[in-house]
Amino acid sequence: MSLLVVGLSHRSAPVSVLERAALTADAQVKLLQDTVAAEPAAEAAVLATCNRIELYADVDKFHAGVAELSTLLAQHSGVGLEELTPYLYVHYEDRAVHHLFSVACGLDSMVVGEGQILGQIKDALARAQEVHSAGRLLNDLFQQALRVGKRAHSETGIDRAGQSLVTFGLEQLARGGDVQQWARGKRALVIGAGSMSSLAAATLARAGVAEIVVANRTFDRAERLAEILMDGDDTDVAARAVPMESVPAELTRADVAVSCTGATGLVLTAEAVAEAIQGRTPAPRAVPGEDGPGAPGGASGSAAGAQHGGASGTSLGSEDGCPLELSAVQGTAGFSVLGEAAVAGMAAADLEQHAAWVDNGTVGGDRRAGGPARQAPAGTLDPAADTDAIAALAATVATVGRIPERRRPEPVEEPQRPEPVLFLLDLAMPRDIDAAVHRLAGVRLVDIESLAEASAGAPMAADVDQVRRIVSDEVAAFGAALRAAHITPTVVALRTMAADVVAGEIARLDGRLPGLDDKHRAEITQTVRRVVDKLLHAPTVRVKQLAAEPGGAGYADALRTLFDLDPETVAAVSRAEESTTPRDRGPA
Repeated sequence: MSLLVVGLSHRSAPVSVLERAALTADAQVKLLQDTVAAEPAAEAAVLATCNRIELYADVDKFHAGVAELSTLLAQHSGVGLEELTPYLYVHYEDRAVHHLFSVACGLDSMVVGEGQILGQIKDALARAQEVHSAGRLLNDLFQQALRVGKRAHSETGIDRAGQSLVTFGLEQLARGGDVQQWARGKRALVIGAGSMSSLAAATLARAGVAEIVVANRTFDRAERLAEILMDGDDTDVAARAVPMESVPAELTRADVAVSCTGATGLVLTAEAVAEAIQGRTPAPRAVPGEDGPGAPGGASGSAAGAQHGGASGTSLGSEDGCPLELSAVQGTAGFSVLGEAAVAGMAAADLEQHAAWVDNGTVGGDRRAGGPARQAPAGTLDPAADTDAIAALAATVATVGRIPERRRPEPVEEPQRPEPVLFLLDLAMPRDIDAAVHRLAGVRLVDIESLAEASAGAPMAADVDQVRRIVSDEVAAFGAALRAAHITPTVVALRTMAADVVAGEIARLDGRLPGLDDKHRAEITQTVRRVVDKLLHAPTVRVKQLAAEPGGAGYADALRTLFDLDPETVAAVSRAEESTTPRDRGPA
């Protein structure tokens, strides 16, 4: 087996790179054609979704195959090879099979366990069959991947571990709340009419939205989707179709919009969204402390300074001759060096100077000659305590240079964003909605990038382990079947040679015994054939068993050598089997 996959996904590359490397349908077809035309590759298939771009190929040389497939991906994605290479991953032989089976089961999806990937694998196989780039290996591989994925969903609870990307996105819009309660009565705009957009529309309809408007570049497809939504037995939603030109007007009425198109540019710009919500959001509330009466220079700011600053007559900082000018420090009513901002960053010399100043006077006293002492205010330290603390800090600062700020910063009141009036879900790659929309007040945007961040820490369900065991078993079975199939042409060639030997010997017998009647001739022929079959049965069965084991490919060579089989005969059998492979059949 020489299966090779080269690709990138949400696990290996940032969304910005995936977005730039996204392949259109035409680009995928051209990539398939160029891959099979390249020297190392005999078959090719492309799996391209919003979260991954993978090129599968049957190659005859590993290193040459990796180089060729990487170069082709870079050429057709438009991302330079040097920039793309750090994000690429490579799987070969059994590891490549394991990777595709894991992808089919949803283990490698952004939302673990989601089932949409099965449809995307089916589409990838169908596309490769249409351009005749899928031979026996990739046909068998992708067909088996679909069966493994279906088995995982039917035999385990992987569906409980994950959900569709659409459902996960709607949960993020609802901030983890009940989607049905959040969606009930809302007006929805769905941009696009492909598989993902259709799933989004159906999910919104089941969630209880009041109206769904479908916009698509091909109006007929939008109309078809709207009709399907209206005819649904399990929903009661009003649905209608509009041309893409009506999106700006419909956005002004919508409460939630989902976009997933194949457009290469933005479908909704930040300016268009801002215009759509104009007049629907309240004016932003001023943040206290920035402007107006709450600002530092305003009335209340001055009052606060008079109350907490060094202007208080009870503060040491107000005393004449204080070397640290503590009056400039707010929040020091009664000087204390125990972690207060008053000494943060002070040099050792300054602290020692202040210690000497404190040591030469009485707390609250008049340090001018003959000045009367005043009673220390409650809550201040006595001179000895202040002096000792300052001395200790001075010793510390002599080592580290300056006193760090240990006091927690005062909490700053953040401006509150208004509640969203428009919820946007962007499931396209490259993105349909400008990322700058995140900064608009009154809008909540969830896109592929934010979904990736939200799903990174999602808990794994217990059923995932069971799915992993299924994948491991299926990989082993597929490898064994592939290795066994590799020796089949040799076994067929051996039995063909044996049949030819039997036919030759019966012909010789006819020449020597021309009077032999038909009954006896048939009996002799049958006897010789039974002898040959019995002699070949055990070796051929055993060699198939041995060939199915890892490292069993050499048994085919041994069989050809022992029985002196013509290599061209074996190759002819292989070509005959290839010609009977249902290359153009639809995927399972």
